Order: sequence, then C-alpha cells, then structure tokens
Amino acid sequence: MSGSAMMMHLVLERLCRRMSVRVPEPELIMSDPEQNAAFRDAGREDGILAFMVLYHAVQITSVISPGDIVLDLACGPANQLAQVARLNPDSRFIGLDASSAMLHQARATLQRWGIGNADLVLGDMTDLAGFHDKSVDCVVCTMSLHHLADVAALQKAMREARRVLKAAGGAYVVDFGRLKRLATQRHFAQNWRLEQSATFTLDYLRSLQAAFSVDELTSAAAALGGGIERCVTPFAPFMIVFRTRPRRTWSADDQRKARRLYADLDANQRRKFRVLARWLRAARCDLPLALE
Repeated sequence: MSGSAMMMHLVLERLCRRMSVRVPEPELIMSDPEQNAAFRDAGREDGILAFMVLYHAVQITSVISPGDIVLDLACGPANQLAQVARLNPDSRFIGLDASSAMLHQARATLQRWGIGNADLVLGDMTDLAGFHDKSVDCVVCTMSLHHLADVAALQKAMREARRVLKAAGGAYVVDFGRLKRLATQRHFAQNWRLEQSATFTLDYLRSLQAAFSVDELTSAAAALGGGIERCVTPFAPFMIVFRTRPRRTWSADDQRKARRLYADLDANQRRKFRVLARWLRAARCDLPLALE
C-alpha cells in the first residue's frame, strides 16, 4: 500500500471504465487445512496482517458499549475476535462461522490468549435462526463477506444481521471492494509476497476476485438501517467500511491497552498500520484515538 508502483495501480484503477467480473471463491466454506493454517498465521500477533487486525479492533471497539453482547459473523480463526475481546473484557462475544475446521482454529486462538468472554457457534451468517430478533447489542463482520456465494446471499446476511440487532445497536462491517483491473488485484495480492506463503498469496488473490462491488455492498448494507456511515478508500475500493456512530467513550485504561497493543507490533507492522490509517482517514474513517 505504498510506493510508486502502488500509486500507478491506484491511478489506473481510477481511470479504468470497465468493472472486472466477480469470481466466487472455489470453496465457500474454508476447510482445506493448509489454507486455514495460512489464514490463521497471517492474522496472528506476529503475522503479516497483524496491523490490519489491530486497526479493525480499535474501530470495532468504538461501536461497542460496556456490557454489550457482540455477534462476530464469520469469525474464522478468531484472531480478530480475540483482539476485540481483549480490548472489551466487560462485553460478551459470540463468534459464528460455517466452517468447523475454522472453529477448531478459533478455539485454539481463544485458549492461547486466555479469552474467557467469548463463545463459538457453528452457523451460517445468511441464516441466524439460532438467534432471536433484537437479541444482540452489536454485530461485526470483518473481511468475510466475499466468501458468500452471490449478491442474494450478501443481502440475506445483512437482513439477518439487522433482524438480530437491537434498535440502537452498533455495527461494524468491512470487506474488500471489487477492483476493476486484474493487474491491480494481482499487485495487492503479491505486494508482500516475500513475507507470506504461496498459499496465502493465492488465497488473497481469490479473495480480491470474489469481492463484491461498492454498489452491491452499499445496497446490501442499507438493510442495517439508518445512521450507517460508509467509508471507501480513495482512488480504488480496496476496503469498504460500514459502521454506526461511536457508542463508547474511551477511558484512560482503554487507551493504554490499545496503545500497548500498537507498541507490541514490530516497526514494519506499525508502518503498515499508519499507511492503512491514513488511507481510510482520507475516506473520513478516522481512528478514535492516537496510538503514538
């Protein structure tokens, strides 16, 4: 997300008139052991996506009030869930995923961190039949919507999220947006290829190819109700955020915990965090506190 090559791709994205065709993931439910392990390792505290996990954890925390019941849709290996749960020890979390293999990874993640305020549930985000209407205070979904089969499934997932969410509840939904050029998709997927496995590089590319368009995501997110803010990274919709207004005031202890997690990132991860934060700040998606 930096350098002259990246800027060239972003400019070409802006100038391109033709939208790429969406290519759904070859496996809608992640069950391949090698793929799951690569995804898990990338999001760990020492993984190549640690900066992104922390960025979204801080943003998610802003829409959580102490004591909330928070539903994490498609929680995967629970790297994101564990980070948010650590920042919000007074809230209760439910991680839902359609892959039993991913939930196995998630249990290990929660156990490794000693997380005691989270439960895991096998389930499909397009059918939350196990949850009553207006039964959760906050719904989050990070970088997972592209795993859905089609636009109909996307719309159904957002309608289900609205159904189980309380009237004044919080929401934070973020995913890739579909880039117009295959060359740009390849550049993003391979930008850190020396730091990531070949399996993760291929999975990253497939995720970008399976991303929904800005219009498709915006139309589906409208089901979440009024008051939802949309943030789209400038020049190219690499990342699209839908969120409610902040629902918490950050205490001094909250801020210390977040800054400690940022300080624990290595120098390269902190640099990537700053680049991502600047890009989304340009989309009016400001961080709720300064971490440096």
